[in-house]
Amino acid sequence: MDLPRRMPDFPLPDTEWAPGRGFFEAAARSELAIPRCAACQRLVWYPKPACPDCGGRALPWAPVSGRGALFSWATVRRPLWKPFAEKVPYTTGLVALEEDPRVRLVSLLADCAPEELHADMAVHAVFRPLAFADSDRALVVPFFAPTR
Repeated sequence: MDLPRRMPDFPLPDTEWAPGRGFFEAAARSELAIPRCAACQRLVWYPKPACPDCGGRALPWAPVSGRGALFSWATVRRPLWKPFAEKVPYTTGLVALEEDPRVRLVSLLADCAPEELHADMAVHAVFRPLAFADSDRALVVPFFAPTR
């Protein structure tokens, strides 16, 4: 039985996982990137080996605007895991990208109070370090903040 490899920086994501590596490389440059099918130009999220529309297998990472609309959200007030205790309360959101609303990214929301949020609220990507007390590493990731 193959066991998953130990992730020493958990709960930080595995930036070396091949299908997601381009996302974190772009975020380190303060850029939001999504795989785009070279054949039909569809954005393909979550990264897949082939385009679900045309079957194209060339899916280079392409920069996108980082603008979108808040589709849904939840505020976490009680941590399920010890590393998240220092972060509560925090709000996660599902953001539909402006370029293709079928592409929805899960992200932490920044620069807003939960009571300010509403469906279809305009948001944009902001790049911030994500770190946890038990890890010596920080990772720059996209958060989404209201567009005012």
